[in-house]
Amino acid sequence: MSHTRANLLLISIAIAWGSSYIFMKVGLESLNTSSIIVWRFALAFIVMAALFYKKIIRVTKQTLVASAILALPMYGVFVFLLNGMQSTTVSTASFLTSTTVVFVPLLHALITKHIPSRKTMMSLAVVVAGLALLTIGDDFGLSYGAILCLLCAICNALYLVWTNHYAKKVQPLQLGIFQLGFTALYGCVGFAVEAPMMPATMNEWMAILGMALLCSAYGYVLQPVAQRYTSAEEAGFIFSLEPVFAVIFAFMIFGEVMTGVAVAGAVLILSGVLIANYVPKTNVFMKKEHL
Repeated sequence: MSHTRANLLLISIAIAWGSSYIFMKVGLESLNTSSIIVWRFALAFIVMAALFYKKIIRVTKQTLVASAILALPMYGVFVFLLNGMQSTTVSTASFLTSTTVVFVPLLHALITKHIPSRKTMMSLAVVVAGLALLTIGDDFGLSYGAILCLLCAICNALYLVWTNHYAKKVQPLQLGIFQLGFTALYGCVGFAVEAPMMPATMNEWMAILGMALLCSAYGYVLQPVAQRYTSAEEAGFIFSLEPVFAVIFAFMIFGEVMTGVAVAGAVLILSGVLIANYVPKTNVFMKKEHL
């Protein structure tokens, strides 16, 4: 797979994940957090394991360990996000979650001892400004829900960095599938404080199946495959498109209309992603100069 095709695949995943806010909003109306996580990832694992059983029947211990490790921050992402969305608005939650784009290069810099390039910093500034404009009008404050969404963003950044590391060391398709199973397993821990709930209504099943098949089975299985041919930093920038697609889906399904300021924010986000990914570059990171 070429670098360009990998990034295009990541964009399609960002579109799928943009729709997840709609599914989560519907699911949270009647289901608790642990039940959503377990149903979402258990169904995704079963479907993908059935489709690719010949490719996963022989799996190494290294792949299973990597999958179990990746499932930890993935589980954290949805525990914090789903609980955060219960006490903050969807648009604020999507903005705070998308600050992953800030945390990825910072985590990468800590790990590699390198500082981000000037182009990376410029892209960060443009994307963050766009995300801020996209949510002007909300009562933005560091509420309990906002703190949970920020923790979600940190978990997501850690997940992206670790995925970029493990996807180059083990078979990425197996990694993507088994991490779904481990995330569902971790979700069962929540039943110690929340009663298991089974989807009953048509809306509940549509929400769960949408999250399971489109957002998890497609998104999380193909993400490590794509990230094998690109960088964690570029993936972080591309996934900052999530709130843009979330706003588009909200307009299509709920009739929500973007303001002029929100449109300007969406344009800035798209510009930041283009700067990060499509302008010719040499090195994503430059070594820190010693004075």
